[in-house]
Amino acid sequence: MKTRLVNRILVVDDTEIMRDLLAEVLHNDGYQVDKAFDGIQAVEMVTHNQYDLVITDMHMPRQNGLITARHIRQLAPQLMIVMTDSYPDKLGDAASREGVIAVICKPFDLTELRNLMLRIEELMAARCKPVNKE
Repeated sequence: MKTRLVNRILVVDDTEIMRDLLAEVLHNDGYQVDKAFDGIQAVEMVTHNQYDLVITDMHMPRQNGLITARHIRQLAPQLMIVMTDSYPDKLGDAASREGVIAVICKPFDLTELRNLMLRIEELMAARCKPVNKE
């Protein structure tokens, strides 16, 4: 069995049903999942916990996903961040500037989410590969 590089995920969404659904799917796929109801709570959780991945919504009260990503990057530059949005085409460049590795369109299907998780595992593996010194 292949060792998983992404183990602990923080799901951030102000919509409880979306937050719970995403967390449940990821948990059922074998990930350890914590949930935050907004960006401010997410930043606080990243301050006190170690995560491999944050999946955050863009549109939330108090602090949107871009500001959340910026604060998380300051705390944990290596942490991978994925953003969800209903209009991802409008978000791409701004999200990239904040270090977001992918933006997925809401609503998304489970196959899309699972394919994204496979791509993230590949990115993590590439980060962990030793550099050959010859």
